Amino acid sequence: MIAYITGKVAHKEPTLVILETNGIGYEIHISLYTSTALPKPGESYKLFTYQHIREDAQTLYGFGELDEKTLFLDLIGVSGIGPNTALTMLSTLAPNELRQAILMENVKAVQSIKGIGSKTAQRVILELRDKMKKAGILAQADTPNYRMSANPVRDEALAALVTLGIPKPVAEKSLDTILKREGDELSVEQLIRLALK
Repeated sequence: MIAYITGKVAHKEPTLVILETNGIGYEIHISLYTSTALPKPGESYKLFTYQHIREDAQTLYGFGELDEKTLFLDLIGVSGIGPNTALTMLSTLAPNELRQAILMENVKAVQSIKGIGSKTAQRVILELRDKMKKAGILAQADTPNYRMSANPVRDEALAALVTLGIPKPVAEKSLDTILKREGDELSVEQLIRLALK
């Protein structure tokens, strides 16, 4: 099994990267979370990898941090969650956000991920919650997470910013920073105005 690959970024897309090492280009599927950490093409980078072998395909999945790979392996251990679904989950919520959603039994947050229904969300929480507690991971209720909690003001502001042509990841990061700094008492208009500054 290939544990990690270090090489130059030859090509990158939001969910795919080709790392070239010793004249070989490895096509590696990545989450949006890892994608944001990748350097420019031509620069060297190390990805922790998981090789998924099926009868008809061999696929490499890559992670910028060992922590993300560990969570990915936990997710694919849940019945009904395959590697592509696990990658979608890690693209929707950052590893720490997903862990908090599981530990706090936030079915809505897990269910908000594309392709995850109510039963699958409950199964993920049921199967991984105790495992995470045993590993010493604690729920952090004192640090509110605006992506996990249903925040209609944030959602409305995000939709407006995307309509104005601002890339969704940039808009999300900006809104989350503002909400952490200012609190969640802002109106949609105030939030949009601050994000556009």
